[in-house]
Amino acid sequence: MRLIEPIKKTRIPEEIAQRIRTLIQDGTLKVGEALPSERDLAQRFGVSRGSVRDAFRMLETIGLLESRHGQGTFPHELDVEKLVTPLASVLSFSSQLQEQLLDVRRMFEPAVARVAARRITAGEVADLDRIVKAQRARLRAGESTIEEDTAFHAALAKATHNQIVERIMQTLNDLLVESRTHTLQQRGRPQRSIRGHAAVVAALAKGDADGAARAMTRHIEQIGEILHSAETPPKTGTS
Repeated sequence: MRLIEPIKKTRIPEEIAQRIRTLIQDGTLKVGEALPSERDLAQRFGVSRGSVRDAFRMLETIGLLESRHGQGTFPHELDVEKLVTPLASVLSFSSQLQEQLLDVRRMFEPAVARVAARRITAGEVADLDRIVKAQRARLRAGESTIEEDTAFHAALAKATHNQIVERIMQTLNDLLVESRTHTLQQRGRPQRSIRGHAAVVAALAKGDADGAARAMTRHIEQIGEILHSAETPPKTGTS
């Protein structure tokens, strides 16, 4: 089997892990099929079983391998959740990282809106309009609008008809759960979110790519203003 040959480098577990990763990525080791045993891999790599075991642990940590009791070790499709969840937790405690995430949104989401305006179908415009109406209904009922807020940005990404954009937006949405939970509780934030979404939909319905990008930029800047005002302690005393 290609790449399964004696290892001469000093960082043996890391090198084993890299070779196994390559074998999984090129399809030599297939998802759903057990890897060769530790003993077999140790012999073929020319290393100790302990080094193979350490390499397995590294790959299990990032979700690329899965150990099944009594069955062996199997390649596993990389689960982005294993990477996103810890980062989302850190973001909730770091204003610096929150600002950097907001900066990513400033760069990414107006571009998504621009492309969506050129590719969106009438049905997709209707779907976005329904999400905005559902968001209004939730707000009138005094309920959280976080689900609709997240759904809006996911549907907008879908309207680009680009699977990579969809996946990036899904990751951003996962990272934004803490932020949305916090900001949507602030006075006036849900209403401003709805107005921002409605402005984007209006531009999309007209096929106005520049208008959609501008509306999304304004929407994100408003979010940034709310986040910054929440971080600023209220003034005390009289002026």
